[in-house]
Amino acid sequence: MSVDSFSMDSFNALPEDAARGQLLACCAAPRWAEAVAAGRPYRSVEALHAAAEAALTDADVADGLAGHPRIGERTADLRSQREQRKVAGASAEVLAALADGNLAYERRFGHVYLVCASGRGADELLGVLRDRLGNDPDTERAVVRGELVAINRLRLDRMLGELALGRV
Repeated sequence: MSVDSFSMDSFNALPEDAARGQLLACCAAPRWAEAVAAGRPYRSVEALHAAAEAALTDADVADGLAGHPRIGERTADLRSQREQRKVAGASAEVLAALADGNLAYERRFGHVYLVCASGRGADELLGVLRDRLGNDPDTERAVVRGELVAINRLRLDRMLGELALGRV
């Protein structure tokens, strides 16, 4: 899906409530969506990405995590299904290891294991999970923020493409 100036114009022209709704579909953090929507108009996709990253606070990360299912878990969320599609075909053994790893991660850090899964297979995501279990809480907090920024970027681009195609 191509993201062009028409896409940005479409996003910039949305009524405030509609823009917030589109942003909340990208990241379930109400304050973040409000801040990004209020920053319009954006001159470029890069400006939107920069504003979205700058607006993300620690509280927003916590809210954003609530909008993400566990890696490897079946979900009704179409965006998450699309992002985790390479995980769906994993063996039962790898899916069980992911489920166990998710629980270990949640016990250690107190929240869902968040990783930008788009284009990545279950074996790779399991390896990343195992590596991240060794992080200290401060390091992991920074990693999670970076992962949420990456996911938001992908979802913002998809949203802009859908706006340009009139699918929103």
